Amino acid sequence: MKIGVTQIILGGMSLDDTLSLCQDAGYDAVELTFGEDQDTDINMNDDELKGIASKCADAGIEISSITAGYKDRGSLLSLDAQTRQSGVRSLARGLEVAGALGVGGILLHPGQLSVEGTYQEVWENLVGHLKDLAPSAESHKVAIGLENVWNKFLLSPKEMRDIVDEVGSDWVGTYLDTANMMAYGYPEHWIRELGSRIKRVHFKDFSRGSHQFTNLLDGDTDWAAVMEAFRAVGYDGYVIHEVGGDRDAQIDLAERMRKIVAM
Repeated sequence: MKIGVTQIILGGMSLDDTLSLCQDAGYDAVELTFGEDQDTDINMNDDELKGIASKCADAGIEISSITAGYKDRGSLLSLDAQTRQSGVRSLARGLEVAGALGVGGILLHPGQLSVEGTYQEVWENLVGHLKDLAPSAESHKVAIGLENVWNKFLLSPKEMRDIVDEVGSDWVGTYLDTANMMAYGYPEHWIRELGSRIKRVHFKDFSRGSHQFTNLLDGDTDWAAVMEAFRAVGYDGYVIHEVGGDRDAQIDLAERMRKIVAM
């Protein structure tokens, strides 16, 4: 496995500083975030994006995956068609960005479930949008990773498996977060259930007693069982941590990740 960090938790750190951190910590990879008005901008042209890819390659750091969104990110779980279309627009552009970079995965946070409507209605809308975007994902060779997040939706590994299978594309799978289910489940169950549907992985840890996220190795995650499950299903891809902290903490997290993947 190759370890890395996501820019999601780096507080707007520049690309140059991110790559310097990765080199000093010994990370193999980075997950880049593309938004508006930043040095990794969602509106960059293909030549500019290839320049970013070259900069990362020159630094010896692989781009594991990206996140991408316009300021109006929308939500694929909204019952409002225009709000969902904003989410589609961000994801569609993200596939283009990742394709230009030569990156094989994109993180999808689908949005928050609201009380309006029915669960089935939201489910069907999301399936429809992912089916529509699957050909673009295949064309750009970018896997869409639907993340399990604290959004009151897809609360079991069976649900996640079923929605991925209903979309029915090898280019739509799961971006598994190892801690986001721990308040009500076990990551090893999710890994065994999802198997080859897992496209990318976020490492986090969680304390059930205090009901909060913790530093890696400081929570209740049975990391030996998690690693055994990953090996059992054949996942040997990127593992990207999503744990905040200053520069020293990020360097320490790389060492914690090395201990975990060696289990």
